[in-house]
Amino acid sequence: MRRVNTRGREKRSGFITPEGERALRKELAYLWHEERPRVVKGVTEAAAEGDRSENAEYIYGKKRLREIDRRIKYLSERLDAVTVVEIDPNKTPDRVVFGAYVDVVDEEDREKTLRIVGPDEFDGEKNYISMDSPIGRALLGKRVGDVIHVERPIGDVELEIVDIRFTPK
Repeated sequence: MRRVNTRGREKRSGFITPEGERALRKELAYLWHEERPRVVKGVTEAAAEGDRSENAEYIYGKKRLREIDRRIKYLSERLDAVTVVEIDPNKTPDRVVFGAYVDVVDEEDREKTLRIVGPDEFDGEKNYISMDSPIGRALLGKRVGDVIHVERPIGDVELEIVDIRFTPK
């Protein structure tokens, strides 16, 4: 069953790693203290030039300001709603849990390390996968040696768990 909020979007888990929280706070601070004041200054200067209806800099600046304000609102609300999960790097988990690095091997013996993170911090380049993703959900609670089969829109995948830890290699 899929959880859906009142706006029809899929509900996101409320967990985040300490690194993920820092990244969101850094983005919020940048938008609020650097980007927004810069754009406001540009809009003010463009407005001083006269006819705003045909002033592309003014129109674009106002649009950009709305985007920034929406993102600031989202980040502020999201940071208030998430729970930061502290992870003890000295522990060795016996099951896949939030924040864990999971070494997996696919059907073609290719090894990959995945990290289970919150939905706000997934990153394909780092192999950080959301706990809400099909693979993330399938891995949670599993142990070394378990094999999972995941149906994905881009094709099914079978993965064997070969290691679980809280620190990168």
